[in-house]
Amino acid sequence: MSVREQITIAGAGPVGTLLAVLLARQGYAVNLFESRPDSRNHNIYQGKSINIALSDRGWLALAVVGIEAEIKQHAIAMHKRVMHAIDGTITEQAYGQKDQAIWSVSRSGINEQLLDLAEQEPLINVRFEQRLVDLDFNDASASFSHDHKLEKISADILFGADGAFSKVRRLAQDTPGFSSSQSYMPQSYIELNIPANDDGSFKIAKNALHIWPRKTFMLIALPNPDGSFTCTLFLDAEGEVSFSSLTHRAEVTAFFTENFADALPLMENPIDDFLNKTASPLFLLNIDPWVINNTVALIGDSAHAMVPFYGQGMNCGFEDCRVLNELITEYQQDWSKIFPAYQVARKINADAISELAKRNFVEMSELSGQARFLLQKKIEAEFHQRHPALWTPLYTMVTFSPLLPYSQALALGDIQQEIMQKIMQIPNIEKCWQADFVYEKLWQLAQAAFGAGHTDLVNQKNLTNYGKG
Repeated sequence: MSVREQITIAGAGPVGTLLAVLLARQGYAVNLFESRPDSRNHNIYQGKSINIALSDRGWLALAVVGIEAEIKQHAIAMHKRVMHAIDGTITEQAYGQKDQAIWSVSRSGINEQLLDLAEQEPLINVRFEQRLVDLDFNDASASFSHDHKLEKISADILFGADGAFSKVRRLAQDTPGFSSSQSYMPQSYIELNIPANDDGSFKIAKNALHIWPRKTFMLIALPNPDGSFTCTLFLDAEGEVSFSSLTHRAEVTAFFTENFADALPLMENPIDDFLNKTASPLFLLNIDPWVINNTVALIGDSAHAMVPFYGQGMNCGFEDCRVLNELITEYQQDWSKIFPAYQVARKINADAISELAKRNFVEMSELSGQARFLLQKKIEAEFHQRHPALWTPLYTMVTFSPLLPYSQALALGDIQQEIMQKIMQIPNIEKCWQADFVYEKLWQLAQAAFGAGHTDLVNQKNLTNYGKG
């Protein structure tokens, strides 16, 4: 295979490294630069999420480079949500069918496995502790600083895969026509920890994502292979009950005792962690365009950082890489066609999942603890069993339908919600929800809304031109 264009990638996180492998296998020489030290030799993830949720979209992209089985060996399947009510009552909600799960994976682990894979590719040159200083958006040449020395790297194309705080994106703000904005959620977050039992076993159910929903705030916990759980507390940054108002030990102790009585004895030093850690903000990005001069492009969080409430951040970034790889093949390495197609294919879908992620905070923190909401989900799951071609629950479309564009899942989900509002208004629905007349009415409403076209839309085999609207 002849070497094609020289490509620079700024950012050797999971998305940048996956992109490098895909590009190298397409025949491109890739310089992969990372500003931080090599995480395989240094602990660079201290204080950051040590696990993330990986679902079918992410697995599909990893399958393209043949590493999904290796990564799955170190992942934990989460088949359900487990909701912990304030009185200690526990309810459960399956994510999908029995064989469907989202997976808790180590962010550092997946990054390191991808780096090992990248270093096996002869066309990839990986370099660490290289800080991007300047970038020419006309010819993709970039200057990197290492040990106080500046080096200019020539390239035909540069990808900014350098995350939510992207330096490539910040430099792009000086280019004509580039628009970048970010909006903050009221909530910030800190991470807490539930350690393993002395024998290494889990203190709470292993194969689940645990949620303590408290309306305006919540605690979640994801399992780790060592028997521990990484917990994240989402709480308003400002206000009556917030990170800014809870500053004294007695107040923080009362807050945990009142709201997380069952979790408090499980956690390791939660009061000290709350008082000593600085809460991190949650924000969404809106970037347009993602491609500048058909020479520099953004990908992953640098293009569409989103809040974590749908667990799709890395999945969406991996999907960016997979779709771009398919477009390279489709347009036969013609970047004058690839880049515009990439912008069209990915922007609309990243916007859609960002919107869904923002909405999902309400579902997780408030609705997931309500019996009526859980009943609605049961009815939808039952109707899906009866008419799988006509109705696929929104969560299944987003999480377990990797070829269905996020934008179509959002549009279909909005229609489904309108239908379900009518179903939930049936008198005594709590008692009659299993009756056939409920599902006959639901079928009539769904047929009127979707018709036969919905079958083709959700049927994975019939999907073509993925991502184009």
